[in-house]
Amino acid sequence: MKRKFIAKRYWSEQSTAMGQSDELSKTFDDCINLSLGDPDLITHDIIIDNAFKDAKSGHTKYTDFRGDAELRKEICKFYMDEYSIKVKDEEVFVSTSACHGMYLVLEAVINDGDEVILQAPFFTPYPQQVKLARGIPVELPTYEEEDFQINEKRLENLITAKTKALIINTPSNPTGSCLTDESMKAIARIAEKHDLIVIADDIYTAFSYESQFIPFASLNGMRERTIILNSFSKNFTMTGWRVGSIVAPDYIINVISQINENVVFTAPSVSQRAAIHALRNRNIIQPEMIEEYRSRTLYAAERINKINNMHVIYPPKGTFYLFVNIKKTGLASEEAAKVILQQAHVLVLPGNAFGECGEGYLRIACTVNKGILKEAFDRIENIGVFNKQSTDIASK
Repeated sequence: MKRKFIAKRYWSEQSTAMGQSDELSKTFDDCINLSLGDPDLITHDIIIDNAFKDAKSGHTKYTDFRGDAELRKEICKFYMDEYSIKVKDEEVFVSTSACHGMYLVLEAVINDGDEVILQAPFFTPYPQQVKLARGIPVELPTYEEEDFQINEKRLENLITAKTKALIINTPSNPTGSCLTDESMKAIARIAEKHDLIVIADDIYTAFSYESQFIPFASLNGMRERTIILNSFSKNFTMTGWRVGSIVAPDYIINVISQINENVVFTAPSVSQRAAIHALRNRNIIQPEMIEEYRSRTLYAAERINKINNMHVIYPPKGTFYLFVNIKKTGLASEEAAKVILQQAHVLVLPGNAFGECGEGYLRIACTVNKGILKEAFDRIENIGVFNKQSTDIASK
């Protein structure tokens, strides 16, 4: 958009498939929206009731600049209880979501022209977030035939004198893959060898289905060179509360706090109180929620693998996303997503929105119940390119 009152750096189109999904979801009255990772379940009553009880008691003002002191204490306790990682209070910052946290982190550590390697397929905002911090995003492709693991040689070949950081995300949005111990140890070796910062986007830690989540920061020697981003959005179905956390060396947290004073000052006080009650009651709140999304994701994967010209890794390893291979259709990702929307009234995201290596895939978010998922896949099965019967007839 070239306008004299718009900064020139925003003259080129900045919107993404995620950003466009809200309007696309309104295309049809009966549209089934499987595009965004906004869970249909609402926040647990324990969290809501206690947060608003705290609000009534006066927790409606600014908190400490680094976040509610009580919440910071709970975050430290969480890392010790769950992962035996000792986190000091000075190493914790409460952010207004993990997205905001990523912006603050990149702004704090990236110099103009620094390169940031992105594990791809990646969360769609990453490249623009790097550019906002005046860095250069560099895509590190991972592939389905390698279980979307980071290849050590491929990673090292991307490193230059300008490389400053690597962003990893496990369990992964959009692929649902989980980095293996072997992959993480390889990343650790390279990070140490080339003196890199590793930014670990850990917002789906509750949704690691095959084995317990292991933080990258827990690896030998990685604590001092890892920045952990976490969020309450997905792990506690609290997307609208907009609260997350950053754990990093204290000198980085100090800079992040200074930056944030000029952005949003503090995260919402009531949301921070909600986060306290979420952490304290996680063993009550999370198990049923996790099982619900695991069950949905398994069901969706089973249905997908029965549809012509579609397949997905089975069983799903983590998150509530499925990265669906549609290469046999001969359609590009955006074409396939458009066909599904127009003919089945089901909204999914094209895989190329998550990086070049996402071409030939679609991302599906299992954030609706099984009944709605069934209806969505029933509709998709009736599209010619995905209909086995019509394909069989055509081949005759």
